Amino acid sequence: MLKQRVITAIILAACFLLALFALPLSGFALALALVVMLAGWEWANLAGFEPQWQRCLYALLVGLVAAGLAYYTHLLGGEALALDRLRDILLLACGWWALALLWVQGYPASAVLWDRRWLKAIMGIVVLVPAWLALVYLHSQEYGQWLVVLVMVAVACADIGAYFSGKAFGKHKLAPNVSPGKSWEGFWGGLGCCLLLAALIGYSASGGWLVFAVIVPASLVSVLGDLSESMLKRQRGIKDSSQLLPGHGGLLDRIDGVTAAAPVFALAILLSGWSF
Repeated sequence: MLKQRVITAIILAACFLLALFALPLSGFALALALVVMLAGWEWANLAGFEPQWQRCLYALLVGLVAAGLAYYTHLLGGEALALDRLRDILLLACGWWALALLWVQGYPASAVLWDRRWLKAIMGIVVLVPAWLALVYLHSQEYGQWLVVLVMVAVACADIGAYFSGKAFGKHKLAPNVSPGKSWEGFWGGLGCCLLLAALIGYSASGGWLVFAVIVPASLVSVLGDLSESMLKRQRGIKDSSQLLPGHGGLLDRIDGVTAAAPVFALAILLSGWSF
């Protein structure tokens, strides 16, 4: 199983880096849209849409909404980027994660508010599409490929720090009704790892304290992305979002942290003007 996980991880990383650095902005946006649509196919199952035609239709809907918002914000060229429109969409996405925090904290009682198929379908669009929009926006900036890499590294730091500190010191459960394996000790370990990352980036790049204002909030909210997907899986009674990735489960299981971190990171970049 470990060998399978490692092989799959290497292939995924290679494909991602190839798309990120070898493709132009439009090509990267298209490749990422296909990934998001696959994640939408998985989300449809979490929402309770079991027939394949319903899941495929939902994946298509996710792609159409992404294309519509790209056109609305002029993200892929043709006209000047509508920063005010992009900002509003990212603010809406960040507002969603604030609401998700309350629902995760209140689970299982909170399920009475959101456990309807149509509501969970809307939730999927609010989770997946702004993340796509955020990553494409980051790619379009100067040194944009490295900004995208930084988002991924920040999420990875939060995960790795949380895993090792939680395994070594974890005693107090972070969200026992949602993900019993996560602890507050792990959370603080992940935060410490992200602070170290921000310090290293701040030392080697321009921007000073702005680096912390960009990296740390995105890293923290990535934990919420993980927890919110775990909440839906627990309510649905499944362990993995799918079996698309050998040894890893589903695509959503691998990108749940990024779906939360990317809009926060992109909004921080947009508002602060920080760059390498």
